[in-house]
Amino acid sequence: MSKKTIAILTIVISLVIDQASKIWVKLTMRSGDEFMYIGDWARIHFVENEGMAFGMSFGAGFGKLMLTVFRIIAVFFITYYLSQQIKDKKSSKGFVFALSLILVGAVGNIIDSIFYGQIFSHSEGQIATLFPAEGGYAKWFHGRVVDMFYFPIYRGVLPEWIPFFGGKFFEFFQFIFNVADACITVGVAIILLFQKQFFKEEATQVIQATSPNP
Repeated sequence: MSKKTIAILTIVISLVIDQASKIWVKLTMRSGDEFMYIGDWARIHFVENEGMAFGMSFGAGFGKLMLTVFRIIAVFFITYYLSQQIKDKKSSKGFVFALSLILVGAVGNIIDSIFYGQIFSHSEGQIATLFPAEGGYAKWFHGRVVDMFYFPIYRGVLPEWIPFFGGKFFEFFQFIFNVADACITVGVAIILLFQKQFFKEEATQVIQATSPNP
């Protein structure tokens, strides 16, 4: 499979899954609703935030707009770099795959930020409707990102003997995220884990260029 095919399939499939899951949650759940699907530690818990990954917030208004604009600029840079890696015969297919995942993550949350405020009604105390007659809940570029995956594997007070945190309530994993967030995390993890293989050729070229001639 060519690097171009890998990139296209990764982007299209991941983006469809990301948006389909978000739209499903918006049209079937109210903000704060949840249900469990594996024991009591794997849940779908619907929350919305202003755009940072894993349920974190960057602030509303101007801060939200700046975050969206920054993401759009980042997407252009990632897209350009990805296209260069696809053309480069020496680049790794694994690196192209990882970059494609990171690109999906950025684009997926940008779609929420740009469009969701206009095409959905709000979800506070009600199930949202698509294309409401009265208009959406926010202006263009001010939509909230939909998160839903929640894995509170451990929740409780830590033993007193643990330094600094002993006797305090602790939850793992407390963050709520979406498919786009997961794509970014997996993409970055792949690059960190396999960076030696991905950048071996570049490192060899740098060493050869800087080594003194015999």
